[in-house]
Amino acid sequence: MPNITMIPATITLQQGLSGIIREKLRVAGYGRVSRSTDEQLNSYEAQIDYYTKLIKSNPDWIFVKVYADEGITGTSTLHRDEFNEMVADALAGHIDLIITKSISRFARNTLDSISTVRKLKEKGIDIFFEKENIHSMDGKGELLLTIMSSLAQEEARNISENTTWGARKRMADGKVSMAYKRFLGYRKGEDGLPEIVPEEAVVIREIYALFLEGKTIRQIMKILMERGIKSPGGGDAWCVSTIRSILTNEKYSGNAILQKGFTTDFLTKKKKINEGEVPQYYVEGSHPAIIPVETYELAQLEMERRAKMGKQLTSSDSPFTSRVICGECGGYFGSKVWHSKAAYRRDIWQCNRKYGENGCHCATPYVTDEDIGRAFVAAFNRLLGDKDRYIQSFEKAIAGLIDTAGLEDDISAAHSESIVTAGLIQNCITENAQTAQDQEDYAGRYQALVSRFEAAKRRLETMEREKRERVAKAERIRLFMEELRGQAGLLEAFDERIFNALVESMTVFPDKSWRVRFRDGTEI
Repeated sequence: MPNITMIPATITLQQGLSGIIREKLRVAGYGRVSRSTDEQLNSYEAQIDYYTKLIKSNPDWIFVKVYADEGITGTSTLHRDEFNEMVADALAGHIDLIITKSISRFARNTLDSISTVRKLKEKGIDIFFEKENIHSMDGKGELLLTIMSSLAQEEARNISENTTWGARKRMADGKVSMAYKRFLGYRKGEDGLPEIVPEEAVVIREIYALFLEGKTIRQIMKILMERGIKSPGGGDAWCVSTIRSILTNEKYSGNAILQKGFTTDFLTKKKKINEGEVPQYYVEGSHPAIIPVETYELAQLEMERRAKMGKQLTSSDSPFTSRVICGECGGYFGSKVWHSKAAYRRDIWQCNRKYGENGCHCATPYVTDEDIGRAFVAAFNRLLGDKDRYIQSFEKAIAGLIDTAGLEDDISAAHSESIVTAGLIQNCITENAQTAQDQEDYAGRYQALVSRFEAAKRRLETMEREKRERVAKAERIRLFMEELRGQAGLLEAFDERIFNALVESMTVFPDKSWRVRFRDGTEI
């Protein structure tokens, strides 16, 4: 039997892993609050004060710092700057011990929690969780930590689901919320509902008016900056996406589509555009409107029209871009420069297909800005000469367009059909999951219901689009009449504002004759 003598340990496991023996431990605290409310901010300050006093009161510890993240969720360490700084400092050898309130304060994500603890443990850095009384360097620490972290993650899941349920319940009740800090035109009223900011509403109406007059988004952006108008974020610079967002946001018409997007993962907080995965809610008259619904619908149709034109419409500053059409081949005229470096430089407009790859050699001649301007003035003056007759016929046209009672009944019927069919599909799926049945028969019934649903959906979309187009056309004619009534005398020279407001397109033919199509559909 060999003689065995125990040699007692002279340093701690932590000191052995770090490779450095210190008389005093360098200690840091970590705190976090997940929401920036007054109550939570008090908790945030209290945590900093508590750990500062705790660490400094221990004569065997050296105070390093209290790291604290304010108003940051614990489900991911990705955006927790103070947490990441603390881990980096610890790995760099500046910290021996970290004290934190609990596992849930440290991380609500099991993977983040375990990987961070292991990473620090390999360097001999201990973490003490006060509430659970766990040291990560303890032999039983990792098992307990895994269990507690999983419980914390499940708690985060429950909180996320409860929050989502609450948000969807508010949407189902038609309660509208806005990101007021970056939402131009509205502020939160005393009753908690959106309230119009008059001076900002003027800017919104101006943006819509300029767009419907024919200005491109880049031109509008330039005009706003020249006037010194602040962006929604309060800056001097505007960007294309901001103006496009304003022009496509239905909330400016006093209505709201709720749940346009949703969170797919409570851990990563990844968001996705709602493409039918979860319900949406359309709330009519949810708050005061800055612009009429008709103006909004007209802007959407104009946005679609321009999208079909391609990039040239958004990149040019000329009012004639994508408005002049070749009478022979139907192609659009584009701006060209002849003799760009010579004294004989000329800016002209020519059919884009004239010498294109498709081999089109149409006989339509080039035209200049002056040619286009003269043709417009001549057509407009002819229209103006008989404006009373035109206005009379326009008023009748508007009356017919805005009478959508029959169309609305059809829309309601198609909407009911889609809801009923969606319910039948859900019942079919549930029945198949709960009761054994012939799968071939089930597949046939399921597919028939899906086809019925898709047909109802297509009918609904077609009729809703027809209603939008009729409303928008009525608004276009109304604006046209307003402009026509306000014009007292004949035009003597080209007026870009009137041109933008009234002209849809101008077609030039090989004999250099013109056909001008106005926005109300009139052709001269």
